[in-house]
Amino acid sequence: MRHQKKGRKLNRTASHRKALFSNLAASLVIHKKIRTTDAKGKELRSYIERLVTYAKRGDVHGRRLIQKRITGKRGKEIANILIHDIAPAYADRQGGYTRLIKLNNRKNDNAPVSLIEFIDIAPDVTETIDNEVVEEKKGETKE
Repeated sequence: MRHQKKGRKLNRTASHRKALFSNLAASLVIHKKIRTTDAKGKELRSYIERLVTYAKRGDVHGRRLIQKRITGKRGKEIANILIHDIAPAYADRQGGYTRLIKLNNRKNDNAPVSLIEFIDIAPDVTETIDNEVVEEKKGETKE
């Protein structure tokens, strides 16, 4: 019986789970929203909310805790984005920094897919520019 056991194992080893959440969190911080399966998104929510709380502290210890959780070369970059860009937007908010929106099932394996995004943070300017370029190209092909 699995009473009082928190978190999902996601059918992965501990090291694989650690790498998975580190990479998902880094992608979410960089892109501000990502598509993933429901189970991964629900687990990522608690993982990233703790990182944002560390970033809100704004001290060296919080930065080191973030870098400990984000493995690899991007740890310092992710910590800087969290502390300087994301944390100030949530200075007066006590948790609930992310939103999980359920999408349709994935086509090949019918897995339930969700969109996880930060609340009250606009996507990057580069992403909106890319979307405008795609829309312009679509308009040109119709004419």
